[in-house]
Amino acid sequence: MINRRFFIKTSALAGLGLLTFPQLAFQNKNVDISYDELIGKGQPKLFGKDFKLRKAAYDAFLKLSAEALKSDIRIQVVSSYRSFDHQKRIWERKYKRYIANGLNPQDSINKIIEYSTIPGTSRHHWGTDLDLIDANVKQPSHVLNPNHFDENGCYSKFKSWMDQHANTFGFHLVYTDIKERKGFKYEPWHYSYKPLSKPYIEAYQKLNLKDIIISEELMGCTHFSQEFITNYLNENILDINPELL
Repeated sequence: MINRRFFIKTSALAGLGLLTFPQLAFQNKNVDISYDELIGKGQPKLFGKDFKLRKAAYDAFLKLSAEALKSDIRIQVVSSYRSFDHQKRIWERKYKRYIANGLNPQDSINKIIEYSTIPGTSRHHWGTDLDLIDANVKQPSHVLNPNHFDENGCYSKFKSWMDQHANTFGFHLVYTDIKERKGFKYEPWHYSYKPLSKPYIEAYQKLNLKDIIISEELMGCTHFSQEFITNYLNENILDINPELL
């Protein structure tokens, strides 16, 4: 017997053209990528003790870290793989906080997407991306602050070293400080393993973004207009380091 609540919900979504097929997989450069894995609902095989990455990214990260140690830089992972539910908890916590602080729903959403993604749209869902710092320096109270990575910041040596060597190991900065770039603000800590993440972003572009972020009934989703969704796709998801596209 079909669950009545599920039937009503899916029938309504189908009428709006919002249904997709999670079983669908994308063949790209020998990488089999399922719909669920693209939006953070899959069960990918991950590697790492205090962080989680796909095998190829994990192996490359170990080589990167070993090389950095030769320059007295001990790379520490602040964030790696995040599931849809993990990202949803981040989204809801921030949304509630901004609403409680007096922001209206649209302003709350705009504030969140300065640095955080809508669940189902995070690159961290793929097991290819990392937020990184140098553990060999005195740690500030809030480690992920762009000021810490500039020439006078505590992570300046780390940033300079990564600028010179990260690409050699396949890791590229995602949200650069190029003035013309829109979307998420500059994140000098966020690196992506290009050999895996590039096929993922190519596969992701074959999805209907509206399907993902409307049908999940996220907090604030009633304020996701078509204009907002289009801008979010073009600016937050696609306006990144062009080497990753």
